[in-house]
Amino acid sequence: MAKFKDIVESPTGSKFILQGNAAFALGVVHAGYHAADGYPGTPSTEVIDRSLAHVQDKIKVGWSVNEAVAMGVATGHSVAGFDTVVTMKIPGVFQAGDPITTSAFYTGKAGALVIFAATDYVPSSTQHVIDARYFFASSRIPILEPRNHQEMYDIAWHAADISRNYNTPVVVLASGILTHSEGLITTKESREIVPRELPKKLNEWMLLPGIARANYNKATQERIPAIQQWLEKSELNIEDRGTEEWGIIVCGESDIIVREALQKIDKNPHILSLAMTYPIPKERIKEFASSVKGKLFVIEDGDQFLEEKIKLQGINVIGKEENSVITDWNPKLLIEHLSQHISINFDTKEIISEVKPVMRPPSICPGCPYKAFGLAVQKLKKQKKIYASFGDIGCSTLTYFNDAIDTVLCMGASDSMRQGFVLSRPDMAHKTISVLGDSCECHSGLDATRNAIFRNTPGVKVILDNSITAMTGGQPAPSTPVNLAGMPHKFNLERAIEAEGGRTVVANSYNLKEVETVIKDALVLAEKGEFTTLILKGECVQEVSNKMKTRTISFDYEKCINCGRCGICPGIEFDDSGKPRFTELCTNCGGNPQVCLQRCQHEAIVNIPEDQKTATKIPEFPKVQKIEKIEIQKDLLPESIRVAIRGIGGQGNLFFGKVLSEVTLLTPYADSHIVKGDTHGMAQLGGSVISTFSCGKVYSPVLAPNSVDVLVVMEISEVLRPGFLSLLKPGGTIILNKFKVIPVTAKPEDYPKFEDIESAIKNYNVIQIDANETVLNLGDVSGKTANVAVLGLLSTIKPFHIIPEEIWLSAIMSVSPNDFIKSANKAAFDAGKQLI
Repeated sequence: MAKFKDIVESPTGSKFILQGNAAFALGVVHAGYHAADGYPGTPSTEVIDRSLAHVQDKIKVGWSVNEAVAMGVATGHSVAGFDTVVTMKIPGVFQAGDPITTSAFYTGKAGALVIFAATDYVPSSTQHVIDARYFFASSRIPILEPRNHQEMYDIAWHAADISRNYNTPVVVLASGILTHSEGLITTKESREIVPRELPKKLNEWMLLPGIARANYNKATQERIPAIQQWLEKSELNIEDRGTEEWGIIVCGESDIIVREALQKIDKNPHILSLAMTYPIPKERIKEFASSVKGKLFVIEDGDQFLEEKIKLQGINVIGKEENSVITDWNPKLLIEHLSQHISINFDTKEIISEVKPVMRPPSICPGCPYKAFGLAVQKLKKQKKIYASFGDIGCSTLTYFNDAIDTVLCMGASDSMRQGFVLSRPDMAHKTISVLGDSCECHSGLDATRNAIFRNTPGVKVILDNSITAMTGGQPAPSTPVNLAGMPHKFNLERAIEAEGGRTVVANSYNLKEVETVIKDALVLAEKGEFTTLILKGECVQEVSNKMKTRTISFDYEKCINCGRCGICPGIEFDDSGKPRFTELCTNCGGNPQVCLQRCQHEAIVNIPEDQKTATKIPEFPKVQKIEKIEIQKDLLPESIRVAIRGIGGQGNLFFGKVLSEVTLLTPYADSHIVKGDTHGMAQLGGSVISTFSCGKVYSPVLAPNSVDVLVVMEISEVLRPGFLSLLKPGGTIILNKFKVIPVTAKPEDYPKFEDIESAIKNYNVIQIDANETVLNLGDVSGKTANVAVLGLLSTIKPFHIIPEEIWLSAIMSVSPNDFIKSANKAAFDAGKQLI
């Protein structure tokens, strides 16, 4: 797969399968933007992190400490004459609310100012299902909503041009469904934009109250009407004349949901599709509505913003029900909604199994530096020494499943919430704590630290310092030694906390006894009126070298009494008798003091003596020979292919989709459409994940019922997830990998029995395999190539069997980074073909 820098340099007309965020970032570069700023936040992070950060020779890029600061930095770039984008998730929009709304009423000629805000209407990784369009519209900021992956790329041009031409910030409100799925895009000719010259003075960027009022009036009565007039004939409105009497007005990502659903139910209504929802093209909508003889529907994600705007024009439309909680449409919901008003012969009844899947909450990674803290708080709660722990956003949120936090408000607010609680109940100062990560403390938590000192509020604040912004993928924070440009800086979190004036204690987050001691000591002092900040330091295990993750401990089974105290991490599992063993997920706590060893009261976990350590034997695989290019005729392929893959985080679902994408790029499907969807955000290692892939006459990464050719199940109980079996079309196939993982939070008896799972799917065409055992026999003790073995099997199953083996191997080689992995993947693929 091409690197982003190479993609940027590709010729006009090149085709790529890109994540929506990457597509937008590519558009930003090709549209000639000069600067980008932001704060990491799922589902917006990859615009900078995986994309623009890699072309810093072409654009000024940086992470700021929070969204409000990033918005200020972006505004400064714009005032300097530079076209700029600032990225954030929806909670970040409200964190940056003041500078966003203020910037809306500047009138000076500046560089483009584009706000890229990614929604999460599910929600998957935030707590916000709020429709921010009301906020932006009341600020008189134009709103663009991309409809598909190609438009994620194209929208960068539109946004910059509108901003520059009308002297206004512009919002690109991108659906999280698009930002975190992938689709086929075609590049167009890039352009260069000359920065605007500086004015003699910057007084047009002064907003005293009287000036602000006048500029608000101007934006309302001149700017927005001018944009609306332009919009009436813009290519951002797409009208498709159908054969039905009824019609649909749709906007944003709902467009591809509508088209996916209509294809499945074989309906062809008139459609007016909008990529701008503020202002709206009133006359175009009136003209369209008058041409529709039957019922007219409005389909939109979020609240009923567009519906309300259209009804204000006196147009009778059918939208969501009053008090509807639908914030993100999917094909099933849409078909059910349409069925209430028009005749549709399609059964959307969900297949419900009596056998329930095991609960699989997301968990912190094996070896995470937060584990000792979670165990210490859990123990202190049982001892009644802690009543409540006020939590925060990020990886620390996952300690909820260890009973280490009780609440979440928003980023940086854990201690301010604790302070309010303690101010009302002073007797609880030594019974409560707050907790947040180092990046959250740098984001806005420092304000609460200062407030505790200022208000003389006693208590205990815990900062889990892993020196990175971990939840969103490891972006640098002020607590990281270097910034995004790789440059060292002088900020020091410990000194910053100490400078606020309170008691500050630093401890090793992997030292279970030390962590417990410093918390207990701080609680004692809290009862005496003192405020303590505890900084528990330990590097994020995802940032540690693989060498440090090599396991250096083992079980002494002569001493082990099967007590289960070591069962705190996916790196350890138990057999039916309760006997523990290490799994391939063990990370050795990143070379730090292993927490499981500290937990064992019988010295049954011991360090492996140096003379007994053996180097991991690297299996040998035949070298991959040159693969000849081969073409396949279009008429041999079905109109479309769809597959859905379920498993748990860490099994390689993302790689599965990458291979399928590369496969179809080497077929005539590259001239139609290719879409891939993946679970992101809170689906941490061990959490339940789903990936979808479709090509041909397809539209959305969210699939309709009865549309999928093959369901792939990488962890056996995941086949039972609600709605999954309903995706399979009649005559479709299920590949069931007999691999079992019991979550740390579950008991063995919670896991469904294999014979019950078999019974639940007995009426389906099921191919049972053990891909993990297959690759283990090849020498892959980690099981990392199990997904490639499944791909080998998939290549033999209808309709994938039509695609020649050479194409499959070419695709696998293109995403394999070195010769050893290429050979290992080739061996796994060949073995998988034999599993049928």
